[in-house]
Amino acid sequence: MQTLAVDIATTFVDDAAALATGLGRALLRFAMAPINRIATACDVAGVLAERRATFRMWRASRAHARQERRRFSLLGRLSPFRHLAHLT
Repeated sequence: MQTLAVDIATTFVDDAAALATGLGRALLRFAMAPINRIATACDVAGVLAERRATFRMWRASRAHARQERRRFSLLGRLSPFRHLAHLT
């Protein structure tokens, strides 16, 4: 019973952190929109577009590598060490 209570509390904290992160990113994107428009308008050589494309490819390859490394434990969500999986 204690594991279920800890799991619910951990899930709540994780969801609250994700919500705060998402709201922070949305606020930052809204605040930086005028600067991004000016930078895009001044980008004559297309350097920003090339940099964005390179970053997207890098991020996709990193996510794919992370997904391949993911291991499933026998206990799954009940494992007390599930948050330490990135250390293995």
